[in-house]
Amino acid sequence: MTFSTHHPHPPSPAPDLAGDLPALIMAAIEAGEEILDVAKSAISVRKKDDHSPVTEADERAERVILACLSKLTPSWMVIAEESAAAGGLPDRVSGPFWLVDPLDGTKEFLKGGDDYTVNIALIKDGKPQLGLVYCPAKRRLFVGDVRTGAWQADISNNNEIGPKHAITCRPCATPPTLVASKSHRNAETDAYLAHYPDAPLTSIGSSLKFCLVATGEADIYPRLGPTMEWDTAAGHAVLLAAGGAMVDDQGADFRYYKPGFKNGHFLAWGDRNFTPRPLL
Repeated sequence: MTFSTHHPHPPSPAPDLAGDLPALIMAAIEAGEEILDVAKSAISVRKKDDHSPVTEADERAERVILACLSKLTPSWMVIAEESAAAGGLPDRVSGPFWLVDPLDGTKEFLKGGDDYTVNIALIKDGKPQLGLVYCPAKRRLFVGDVRTGAWQADISNNNEIGPKHAITCRPCATPPTLVASKSHRNAETDAYLAHYPDAPLTSIGSSLKFCLVATGEADIYPRLGPTMEWDTAAGHAVLLAAGGAMVDDQGADFRYYKPGFKNGHFLAWGDRNFTPRPLL
């Protein structure tokens, strides 16, 4: 199998949201504040139809983000995790649309961990164009725009954005550093990891796995388990903007607006001059 990380047809121009980025960033930060506020008290957990957990934190964070997006782009569709779970998914999407996961890593959040993230992504022509990943507990923000690059910044306790530091994927280390899910490891993932027996492995929750590759803290992220598009889109955008790549299990560019907004297996990595072992 060969990898194809370029689509044969040139995409249409991405929407220019540069002027709206500060509002998007503040929405992500404010959503994070809602999550941190819920974390201060006993957390009530319910099960969705797919048996995954949902909390008040998920719902409060999502409301903040939806309010922002409805003002910035009122005509664009928003596919957000909790709204989708409550009301189903749209039959059709046309034009640019948003994918939102207000609290990725709910299991880590419930365990008292700090790997959970707020995720906002813009999709155009099946590809992520802009992504924001914010880790409230670590107060670490990642932003990726495929046209202009990726950066990270620390957020102060009074929600001020610190200096912005450009991030780029590093040349692949020897052996490469792999990153994998903390709560969703399975036999297929372990079998893939076994092909790199000497490779350091970082286990971390949520979309931070993409960000570790984007910042050059890791090299390869294999995912051989179920995810939804809102789980991956923002981190994928950050990775692409930092110079990385992501393909499906056939080696083709990973795309969005798939049936049911469900993801298949994927492989993400940082160094485009390096060819990682295929998933199949």
